[in-house]
Amino acid sequence: MTIRAAPTLPLDDPVLAASVAPGSGLRGVAEFFAGIGLVRLALERRGWSFAFANDIDASKLRLYRDNFDTHGFVLGDVHSLSGEDVPSVGLATASFPCNDLSLAGRGRGLDGDNSGTFWAFVRILGEMGSRRPPLLLIENVMGFLIADGGTNLARALMALNDLGYATDAFVVDAAHFVPQSRRRLFVVGVSGCEAQDRQRTRALSSLDSGTRPKALRDFVAAHPDIDWCVRQLPPLPRRTAQLPDVLENLPDDAPEWWSQDRVDYLLNQMSERHLATARAMMQSSTFSYGTVFRRVRNGRSMGELRVDGLAGCLRTPRGGSGRQILFKAGGGRAYARLLTPRECARLMGVPDTYQIKSPLNEALFGFGDAVCVPAVEWIESNYLAPLADELMRSPQL
Repeated sequence: MTIRAAPTLPLDDPVLAASVAPGSGLRGVAEFFAGIGLVRLALERRGWSFAFANDIDASKLRLYRDNFDTHGFVLGDVHSLSGEDVPSVGLATASFPCNDLSLAGRGRGLDGDNSGTFWAFVRILGEMGSRRPPLLLIENVMGFLIADGGTNLARALMALNDLGYATDAFVVDAAHFVPQSRRRLFVVGVSGCEAQDRQRTRALSSLDSGTRPKALRDFVAAHPDIDWCVRQLPPLPRRTAQLPDVLENLPDDAPEWWSQDRVDYLLNQMSERHLATARAMMQSSTFSYGTVFRRVRNGRSMGELRVDGLAGCLRTPRGGSGRQILFKAGGGRAYARLLTPRECARLMGVPDTYQIKSPLNEALFGFGDAVCVPAVEWIESNYLAPLADELMRSPQL
């Protein structure tokens, strides 16, 4: 069943194909699994134009609509789309669901109901025929690489090869840009891969700049049957911001801070090691900060405290779980509260001009299921833009 909501365009609306930007060329984008639009935010700031977007989640659309023009946005199940619904563009992006590829996915991988939506994306590309975009950018969790011994990733890349795309893969951690630990695997597909780029694959070990860890290099070496097109990437930048730099200045009596009883309960959930760290923070004369995740260990909910200047990876809270807790301590006291939606936005590299009007859990879900903006901008600057320029000069286009 397809969900629809104004002012998005329905799938069968004949205006759709004519209303997008057919002249956007290689800098035009079709955005699949659009979420709250952070891929769009990154690429629009780099000069790309968005002709089409799709997502199934109406709550995410509310955040998207508060920040972007939704002309050309189709709200509904990707399985309901066909190649005819997508305009001619230079780049298609896909941050498809990670549920079945994550540690909690029970091994379903690309055969799961959620992560399996990747195959709908592949089908749509195939139905576009000669109009399919020459560039693809796909993003997912590290489980895409390591789940089932790499079988899922191999199947995905071979499917893209069958459509005429040579492929590359690399890993970018948001911690190089923002104070959040968030490693993600990115895959680029390109039609018309230059011969020299294919040759570089043979010397993959020399290309490691922190973006191609050993597990990925081993995967490439183990899959010579995949049509690779590997490009050199520069070293990732050094992050300067720390967790306190993204926090909102809430007074100690603000309602967001938990009661003392609730703080004590959190402390009681910590292991002796984490509790010792918390007590040391409390004994300091100055405030310091950390984040806490609750995890189930041996059937018991445990609070794990992180104090290295980074927040843990933002997640999608379902039923109250997965919400990251800010821990502040000093002067003999401890404080705790949830990270605010604005703080989560900043941890994703989102500027404060981005409007957040949704309820708390909707906003936390949206940011926890999104892509780090400066990470995408780095990929655009160091990979997509040079590649698009090369393709524009190619006699094949």
